[in-house]
Amino acid sequence: MKLKEIAIVVATGAAIASTAFGQAKLTIKGSDTLGAKLVPQLKADYLKSNKGVDIEILAQGSSHAFSNLLADTADIGMSSRKVKQSEVDKFNVSGKKLVEHVAAWDMIAVIINEKNPVKKLSLAQIEGIFTGSITNWSEVGGKAGEISLYTRNTSSGTYKSFAKLAMSKKDYASNSQKMEGNQPICTEVANNLNGIGYVGLAYAKGNDYKTVKVDGVSAKPSKVAQYPLARKLYYYTVGEPTSEVAAFLKYATSNDAANAIVEKLDSFQHLLLTHP
Repeated sequence: MKLKEIAIVVATGAAIASTAFGQAKLTIKGSDTLGAKLVPQLKADYLKSNKGVDIEILAQGSSHAFSNLLADTADIGMSSRKVKQSEVDKFNVSGKKLVEHVAAWDMIAVIINEKNPVKKLSLAQIEGIFTGSITNWSEVGGKAGEISLYTRNTSSGTYKSFAKLAMSKKDYASNSQKMEGNQPICTEVANNLNGIGYVGLAYAKGNDYKTVKVDGVSAKPSKVAQYPLARKLYYYTVGEPTSEVAAFLKYATSNDAANAIVEKLDSFQHLLLTHP
């Protein structure tokens, strides 16, 4: 089955969203990009008018979205990448169908230490740095110093998206240091003058590190159509969502809900549901 055939299907299998003692429980697992900041804030806002719901969020990486949906241990999967055909095949073998829901547009920001004088990098330079062919900051207009690479780990959808968007799908340099989430990358880069990493736009602003322009374009929401490292974020369900799952997803993917969060928290400016 082709990826495009997963879009509209009839719900199959038993959902784990349940009601106990009058309270519905909803379990959401997967992407750190969505699950560490954005979805918890959507949850908090949603529960203000839906008090009889218990929502559990576990953010360990996009691959966990699909493994948990397949195992019936999640109602909603969060992913910062599109589902792979090999993952779709596993669901098909189990008689389950995936439904894709666009959560938002995000921009992968390339960050360096605040004291690093470099202000911009081309995609070719970024590819060279992260694949290991460029190893010193002096090769890209900076002060001499061996470059330290910080990336997401292999279970992360951002790890795979960055390789596709910035590295022509080439392998990461063997000396790259793999982190479990966006925040650890920010911390390492902030503490290392020669560090470089990438994070979701929600993490782009912080102390002691800064973003660089990519091909002359800043990682700003107003530039999402031109920014080379922009990508969609997704929710996935097994079958068309119903009951509480459907209600939460309708809320989470509506412009009104998105705009409310954007207005309250500047860090969620990556939530751009008016797609370019």
